[in-house]
Amino acid sequence: MGMRSFLPATALALGLSFAAAGQASAGNPFDSGPIADFMNIFKEQAIPRETVAWKGAEKPGTIVVSTSQRRLYYVLGGGAAVRYGVGVGRQGFSWSGQKSVTMKKEWPAWRPPAQMLARRPDLPRFMAGGQDNPLGARAMYLGSSLYRIHGSNEPETMGAAVSSGCIRMTNKDVVDLYDRVKVGTKVIVRN
Repeated sequence: MGMRSFLPATALALGLSFAAAGQASAGNPFDSGPIADFMNIFKEQAIPRETVAWKGAEKPGTIVVSTSQRRLYYVLGGGAAVRYGVGVGRQGFSWSGQKSVTMKKEWPAWRPPAQMLARRPDLPRFMAGGQDNPLGARAMYLGSSLYRIHGSNEPETMGAAVSSGCIRMTNKDVVDLYDRVKVGTKVIVRN
């Protein structure tokens, strides 16, 4: 059974219908309302967070990002790491190297950098932290760079190369990582 047939059948089994949920018959009935909320549960779980075996030599507490795999690993030690699905920089915006977490913020405000505004003058100059903010629920700032590991209000972008170089996570996953990470944490980004 495909996802499209599963969701409506499940929604109906839960006593929801498109008409009862106030869904218009035109357009995609999954765009808003209770059905969209139900689908977001699946989007958040599209790349599940899990503890995996780790064979690297990095010390516990290190973050390793594999842009080719589109995964972030938080090294636990003892041969294990927590693996998260992430969104990474699109072509021309990917990078590699070593940084450290220099600052952490909950529900951060967003000021697009000048380089981004030059490409996208339609962007707001400032957005207060909150549900609609593109940095999501948490942000960890990487050195003196413009890059961050941050949450996203677009969970469907996990596993994709879509950002301007930042590492995106679902809000649920970024809160989990944020609680583990300290200022000074080493971050290694590999292609």
